Amino acid sequence: MAKKAVATFSAKSGAKSMVRCIRMEKSPKTGAYVFNELLVEANDAKNFFNKK
Repeated sequence: MAKKAVATFSAKSGAKSMVRCIRMEKSPKTGAYVFNELLVEANDAKNFFNKK
């Protein structure tokens, strides 16, 4: 049987909570859509999506 890989991020004392942000952008080279993924702190998620 295959096992499902699960990553957990526990918020311990002093640790920062992290979220995965995925943004879809249109490639200027090919015109196709590409997905940019980044693991950022929960407080910086809005900054990630506001960047162009």
